Amino acid sequence: MKNRFIHLHLHTEYSISDGLIKIKDLISQAVNNQFPAIAITDLNNIFALVKFYKLALEKGIKPIIGIEVDIKNCKKNTESSRVVLLCKNIKGFNNLSNLITDSYVNLSENNKFYIYKDQLARSSEGLIALSGGIYGDLAYAIKLGKKDLIEEYINYWKKYFPSCFYLEITRTGKDFEDEYESYILDIAKKYQLPLVATNNARFIKKKDFQAHEVRVCIHNGSYLEDAKRKSEYTENQYLKSSEEMQELFYDIPSAIENSFEIAKRCNLQIPLGEIAMPIFPLDASQDENEYFHSLVMQSFNKKLLDKNIINKDPYSKRIILELDVITKMGFSGYFLIVSDFVMWAKNNDIPVGPGRGSGAGSLVAYVLNITNIDPIKYDLLFERFLNPERISLPDFDIDFCMDKRDSVIQYVANKFGRDKVSQIITYGTMAARAVVRDVGRVLQYPYLFVDSIAKLIPLEIGITLDKALQDDDLKKLYDSDDDVKEIINMALVLEGFPRNAGTHAGGIVISPKKLVNYTPLFRDTTESPLLTQLDKDDIEEIGLIKFDFLGLRTLTVIENTLKIINRDVVSNQKFSLEDISLNDEKTLDLLRKQKTNGVFQLESQGIKDILRRLKPNKFDEIIALVALYRPGPLQSGMVDDFIDRKNGANVEYFH
Repeated sequence: MKNRFIHLHLHTEYSISDGLIKIKDLISQAVNNQFPAIAITDLNNIFALVKFYKLALEKGIKPIIGIEVDIKNCKKNTESSRVVLLCKNIKGFNNLSNLITDSYVNLSENNKFYIYKDQLARSSEGLIALSGGIYGDLAYAIKLGKKDLIEEYINYWKKYFPSCFYLEITRTGKDFEDEYESYILDIAKKYQLPLVATNNARFIKKKDFQAHEVRVCIHNGSYLEDAKRKSEYTENQYLKSSEEMQELFYDIPSAIENSFEIAKRCNLQIPLGEIAMPIFPLDASQDENEYFHSLVMQSFNKKLLDKNIINKDPYSKRIILELDVITKMGFSGYFLIVSDFVMWAKNNDIPVGPGRGSGAGSLVAYVLNITNIDPIKYDLLFERFLNPERISLPDFDIDFCMDKRDSVIQYVANKFGRDKVSQIITYGTMAARAVVRDVGRVLQYPYLFVDSIAKLIPLEIGITLDKALQDDDLKKLYDSDDDVKEIINMALVLEGFPRNAGTHAGGIVISPKKLVNYTPLFRDTTESPLLTQLDKDDIEEIGLIKFDFLGLRTLTVIENTLKIINRDVVSNQKFSLEDISLNDEKTLDLLRKQKTNGVFQLESQGIKDILRRLKPNKFDEIIALVALYRPGPLQSGMVDDFIDRKNGANVEYFH
């Protein structure tokens, strides 16, 4: 009987409102306990789907994808209950994805997520349901003592989940568990329904209980020692071993065995590493690669003519090379899509950035007007953007005017289908300073005391508490004051946990078919945009293509400035940015004087110091500087070498 128990009900760090189980720790513990399989069932989301699925497979653990959801009988009903849903196969996943998405699209007036039973009835295929234990609808009916309601609920589950409905029982020491179990054993016998044991796990070890309680209080805005607060959890809700669970349910061995049988029935396979390239709309008779090649060559010839390029040979060789790589890698549609929405923006007076990042090294991007930068003139490498020897998805960083960016997103959604386009989720985490303040508040320490601790943590991007404790002042305080130690020790446990869901700054995903086939959608409120439930890294893991629509305030400022300049000027004499020489002496003088506040990528103190040393007298030097400058010793050494050679006598420095 060893390892015949499988955890089928647990909340990870991505449950947001509760759950202290990190995905890495969960899989590590599963390996240590020799669990052949394990499930995640976060509350009302599957944010952790790909991270969990991928890591479990890597470690030889069978991943079971599930969710715990709030359900209601109908919209008029004020009472809600919970049920655990597990995916048996891809049909079950698609049904679950649609259910979750529909519920977020139709959030209740108070922004609460519910799945209604009539919805669930229509989408039950491929799913296994666990009754929810003391939080399920049967427990609610038992509390009311209504036998007719109990029978109504049982008939529902038996009808819509035939052979796929299990009566969940727990022994975690909560109120009502014993009474519920005595009733549920009779129900199981009377209606011939199988039992399954779970531990409704929320943390890895028993000692983690208090940290979990603090996390719940942070989310709820409550205090740990508030006499009015009644905890929903017990210290027994940890990731118990198979042996512990078998011992706990020694008198109902079938409840343990059924957890193993359910795990055997869940065989969802998620394709990872495949590319789901969105489809550019063309007539049925048109071949995408042929259309792309024709468009590029037409645009290429026009660009050579417009720019009066005399030496065409390097351009011709480069365009043939790039076209070959792009078509062989299957990215013709990607370039067509980006070119389409960039040109739409430009044609609708929406300022678009000239191009940056590795995408500026593409001549195809230049001739399709995705970028305004001639990569041949500036000796930019295409291989940094696409390289057949290093397979990676293309990634253009496209800057739009901050005020009009949403218009471009709306255009893309209308063109490709609103069910195929979405913004991407991101997760706000408990960062070093914030988590110290949160923990201090929950433990009810005086505000000024907690504030004094938090202010000793440096205001650095990515700072961690471990790194902050290397500072002498904070370390000395930590070692000498037990209250400080209590706050920081608790903060160290919670640091980095997801705190809330937000919207990625620029990421948009376009899918070749309905997005719900890949990921359910999410939103916080009825006023919020719909987001993928998978973050940008997981979106790419399942093969979806991310497009960066970055809102750049600088472009908005430039547009407004041009409007002011040209307010009283006749159309054929209007000033354009193209009129400014790249080697304008007044501009270079401002750079030499480090007057670059508000200048994109040139306003940090680090780069101002380099400008002071560099004393640029031509635009090419600025390009080289921005290309070289990145935080880190290697890049710093390259910058130093560049400046030394530039300032040295009779030295060719640019290349």
